[in-house]
Amino acid sequence: SYLRKSLVMRPEREALPAVCPHWVLDKGVWSRQWVFVFHVGRKSWKSYDWRNISTIALFAPFNPELLCYAHSKGVRLVLKGDVPIKYMVDPANRTAWITEKVNLAKSQFMDGINLDIEQPVFTESLEYHALTALVKETTEAFHHEIPGSQVTFDVAWSPDCVDLRCYNYTGIAALCDFLFVMSYDEQSQMWTECVAGANSPYNQTLGGYERFINLGIAPSKLVMGVPWYGYDYPCLELSPDNKCFLHKRPFRGAPCSDAAGKQVPYHAIMQQVNTSSSGRLWDNEQKSPYYNYKDKSGSDHQVWYDDPESISLKVSYVKARGLRGVGMWNGDLLDYSSDPIAQQQTAAMWQALIP
Repeated sequence: SYLRKSLVMRPEREALPAVCPHWVLDKGVWSRQWVFVFHVGRKSWKSYDWRNISTIALFAPFNPELLCYAHSKGVRLVLKGDVPIKYMVDPANRTAWITEKVNLAKSQFMDGINLDIEQPVFTESLEYHALTALVKETTEAFHHEIPGSQVTFDVAWSPDCVDLRCYNYTGIAALCDFLFVMSYDEQSQMWTECVAGANSPYNQTLGGYERFINLGIAPSKLVMGVPWYGYDYPCLELSPDNKCFLHKRPFRGAPCSDAAGKQVPYHAIMQQVNTSSSGRLWDNEQKSPYYNYKDKSGSDHQVWYDDPESISLKVSYVKARGLRGVGMWNGDLLDYSSDPIAQQQTAAMWQALIP
């Protein structure tokens, strides 16, 4: 069996039965699941659809109950890894940081680390090489100290220096277990019109994956991340053909960005869309739903989001292209209440992740 050979080999991990009294050692190989979930701390995690989950990335305080529950389902629980890149230029700092994270993972019986480093880096800079070295050394340390552990790295929706993240994508992909591609916030840099648009437009999203693959990165090294949230944009003007013109909010060189709006969770969108002034609309070019509404002062807003229809289209590409799997930011943005309509909506979003 795979699961926790290290538990037998290392005495310091023998305390696990006290943490998880119902722990089952022999869970076999982690093969049936393929959904990567970010958990940010809400208490609704028991209501996740655990049938196809492979990994929970913990972006919240450690919760031993969640750890035990995940392991009982054969699901990995991994740390979040974030650190200033400039600090990582010094090899001694890298070693110290990696040692700290490995020891933390071992003490908490975690299954690896997700590196979420979304900082600007310029090609061939000191930081560029330090980031590559960080991924290499982190992967080597985790794999050695926790056999079977998983090291993953989060990247923007395209390798084309999005938000000035000019990373060594081919090198990083080769050095870690896989990349989690954040196919959302794709309006973070608007280079043409300052107009509201889809958070994860279909053609642009798929084009990003093709560019990763064209670099020589195997599709099996890529997990598609989809958003379980949208953007609410206040419109300077809403045209008759539903163009919502935005305030200029520059970001990393671009004149406009999605900072002109605010993020809204899917459960809040579902509570608003049916009472909006337009109802649910569909943009066939971006293959994304949206709607318009007026706020209390009478000003127009436009909300762009993803729902089961738009997500299913992208997930079909995941299967057809042979990507490793799919995931979302984040698992806590749905309505897990006992309301029957909410239950249907939540179940549909989980189901959309499975082609």
